[in-house]
Amino acid sequence: MKTAVILCAGRGTRFWPYNEVRNKVATPVMNRPNVRRLAESLQQVGITRLIVVVGAFEASVRAALHGLELPIAFIRQSQPTGTADALLSALPLIGEEPFLVAYGDIVTPAETLQQLVARFYETGALAAAVAQRYLPEHDPRDWIGAYVRDGRIVRVEGHSTDMNYRLGGLFAFQPHIRDALNAHPGLMTSVPVGGMPPVEAELAQTLQTLIEQGHEVPCVEPVGFLVDMDKPWHVWEANARWLDYEASRLETDHIGKEVHIDDSAEIYGKLVVEDGAMIGKRVVIRGNCFIGREARIINGAILQGHTAVGARTRISDYCLVAGTTVIGNGCIVGHDAEIDGVMLDGSFLYHYCEIAGVVGQKVDIGAATVCGTLRFDDGDTTHTIRGRRERPEFGANGTYFGDFSRTGVNVITMPGVKIGAYSCVGAGVVVYEDIPSRKLVLLKQELVIRDWGPERYGW
Repeated sequence: MKTAVILCAGRGTRFWPYNEVRNKVATPVMNRPNVRRLAESLQQVGITRLIVVVGAFEASVRAALHGLELPIAFIRQSQPTGTADALLSALPLIGEEPFLVAYGDIVTPAETLQQLVARFYETGALAAAVAQRYLPEHDPRDWIGAYVRDGRIVRVEGHSTDMNYRLGGLFAFQPHIRDALNAHPGLMTSVPVGGMPPVEAELAQTLQTLIEQGHEVPCVEPVGFLVDMDKPWHVWEANARWLDYEASRLETDHIGKEVHIDDSAEIYGKLVVEDGAMIGKRVVIRGNCFIGREARIINGAILQGHTAVGARTRISDYCLVAGTTVIGNGCIVGHDAEIDGVMLDGSFLYHYCEIAGVVGQKVDIGAATVCGTLRFDDGDTTHTIRGRRERPEFGANGTYFGDFSRTGVNVITMPGVKIGAYSCVGAGVVVYEDIPSRKLVLLKQELVIRDWGPERYGW
C-alpha cells in the first residue's frame, strides 16, 4: 500500500475558537501541526505518496506539510459537501491499488495505522476501519458510532446510543470502493428515527452501504489512544495524550550540542534537550521533559509532570509549569506565572497569572489573570457547541483563549469559558460566558464621589 488520502477540507465550526485562523488539522500537537505528524506516521507504515484534499484555510495545511519528503498532490474541495465527496474527488489520482484514508484531525500513534494495514491485508476485505470502544463515561451521541462484533463492524449509525464503538477516522479501501461512493445518497441515512442528519455526504454511510450489500468490514482498535480534534477541549486532550505517549517511551537522556545544564538544577526524570538550550540555576524539573532548540529554562522555574517546551521559549523566575503541559515556540512564562494545559506559539504569560486550559497563538495574558477551575458544585462545566449542550470528558473546566486575543490585568474567567479570536477582555472583568470573536469587553464601573477631609476626624 503506497498511497494515502488525507481529508483536510472542513470548516471545523465545532472547533471554535481555534478554527478562525487555520484549518483545525494544522493545530499543533506537541509543537508540530497534527496533519504533519499524521503524514509522518503514514510514512512509517510505508506510504510513499499523499493526496491531500483541502478547503477552508488551505494555506495552513500547505504550510504545515511544506518540506515533507513525500510527493503530495493537493485537491481543492470548493464546498464542504462531506468526506465521501472529498474522497471521491481524489479517486482519479489513486489508480488501481489499495489505499488509506485519514481524517486530518485524528491524533494517534503510528502503531494504530500499522494495525489497520495488517488487518486489511489479513482479511482481504473491501474496506477496513479503526473503531474505538465506548467507555462508561463516553456519550455515544457525540459521535458517529459502530456496532462491533467479533472484530467486525455489523452496523454504522450516526449519534446513536445503541452503538458500542465509535469510528476513528482511519480507513483502508480497495480501489473498487468507487462504486459504493458513487451510490452515496448525499447524507447519513443510517441514523435513529428523528436523528436529523445534515445534508452532507459522510463517509461512514458508505461503510453502512457496504455492510448492507453483504461485505464484511473488519476493524481494529487504536493502539494507546485516539483523539479526534473536533471540539476546543480536544486540543488540550490531544497534546496531553501525545506528550504522555512520548514521555513513556523515553529510556535515556538525549542532549544536543551546546546545551548548558547548571549544576544547581534539580532534575528528576529523563530529558530530551535540543541544540543551544539552557537549564539554569535553581530550576526544578520533576518528570520527563522535552526542550526545544535555544529554549531557556532559568532562575528557579519549576516544571512538574511531563512537559514540552518549544524552541526559543523562555521559562523563568520561579514560574510553575504543572500537570502535563505543552508550551509552544517563542513563548514566555515569566515571574510567578502558572500554567496547566497548552500554549500555542508566541504567547506570553509575562508574570503573576494562573492559567488552566488552552492559550491560542500570540495571546497576551495580562498580569493577575486567573482561570477558575473548580465549581462550587465540584462538577464539570457543560459547554454549548453550535447550540448543543455537551459535557466534555477532558478539560471541561479549562478556559479556552482564542488566537490573537488579550486580557487586561485582574481578569477572572469562570470554568469552561471560551474567548474568541481577536478579542480583548478589559481589566477587572469577570468572564461568566463565552465571548465571541472580534469583541472588546470593558468593565463599566459607577463611582460615588463625596466630600472628605480632616473635618471627618474631628479636627
